Amino acid sequence: MSMQDPISDMLTRIRNAILRDKDVTRMPYSKYKMNILNVLRNEGFIKNFEMIEEEGKKNILVYLKYAPNGNPVLIKLIRVSKPSCRQYVAADEVKPILNGIGISILSTSKGVLSDKQCREQNVGGEIICEIY
Repeated sequence: MSMQDPISDMLTRIRNAILRDKDVTRMPYSKYKMNILNVLRNEGFIKNFEMIEEEGKKNILVYLKYAPNGNPVLIKLIRVSKPSCRQYVAADEVKPILNGIGISILSTSKGVLSDKQCREQNVGGEIICEIY
């Protein structure tokens, strides 16, 4: 069985780990996933992540973040652009999610950026996912 959409798989693994109140989740390694996780860490949605190598295979460990009352910081992860239907926005069409509470993650010509960074740098691109 081949994986058709590794980004959806990554988001689902994070979603499932949160539902089970796990502190850490594991997923196969890719640079693209590392870039997305870097945006999530910089925006405060996850604690940290690291690449590990086990039995010759690279994996990513994602350390999830919870509020002091035990509720997860990540509430919803939505895959917007899919392999079957790509979603693109121009620089002037990048809008805040939930009035700035959430973020969009975009793949742009300047790398993987949050919606906030896209507005600052005036770039558009493919909307990978929305997080809040």
